[in-house]
Amino acid sequence: MTYEHILVDAEDGVGVVTLNRPDKLNAMNRLLSDELHDAVKGMGADDAIGCIVVTGAGDRAFSAGGDIHEQREDDRRYGEEELDARRPPRRGSYEIAACAKPTIGMINGLAYGGAAVLASSLDIRVGCEGCSFRFLAAAYGRINSTWTLPNQVGWPIAKALLFSARVVEAEEAYRIGLLNHLVPREQLRAKTMELARMIAGNNRASVIGIKALLLEHMGQNLEQQWTKERHYTTHVARGAKAEDAFPEFIARRGRPLSS
Repeated sequence: MTYEHILVDAEDGVGVVTLNRPDKLNAMNRLLSDELHDAVKGMGADDAIGCIVVTGAGDRAFSAGGDIHEQREDDRRYGEEELDARRPPRRGSYEIAACAKPTIGMINGLAYGGAAVLASSLDIRVGCEGCSFRFLAAAYGRINSTWTLPNQVGWPIAKALLFSARVVEAEEAYRIGLLNHLVPREQLRAKTMELARMIAGNNRASVIGIKALLLEHMGQNLEQQWTKERHYTTHVARGAKAEDAFPEFIARRGRPLSS
């Protein structure tokens, strides 16, 4: 499929999706959002892809969030019923969060509004000194991120960020766990791809199973989580036999790794 507002690439089992409206700070209009969802869905179903990276074009923004100009034009042209028809409930953010494959946000600049929602929907985030987040729905009369942000930073911090709608700079984002890694800008892509390749190179069924179980476990008690894992590893994806799991160790016959 040919895309207008995103770029797609793949290397070493890693799919890369780039939001590509740098002149608009990669603002997410309907078309970009639809294309992003389509690309992630396609990569999620592609056996050659083991990990998906999402980033923004340029060095100013991951994304400035929703395209306000498009929303404003819609508000001018249509009544509330027509707007509801044109803006049906979107499952894009949910389906990206629930993608079977691990997802990584390569946060190359600001991620505000809808882009902060997107970033918090991803499994892992790698950022640089120029990145920042703002969960600003409360500032303009909307509600979002209540189902994504607490899973990343915990309830107390999520409440503070959602209630205040303030900017979270890179250092704080790393300290509170919103960023998993914080590196100099010139190392951002290398660090992100190193992590993505590592994930893509692991046993695909195990990685997918781990993510599926982590998503299922939310809200369950410890015994329920243990039972789910036992069921999964017994009936869905049985653990590898020693011969398959540790071929290098067996080949060494117990000898230590050479330095």
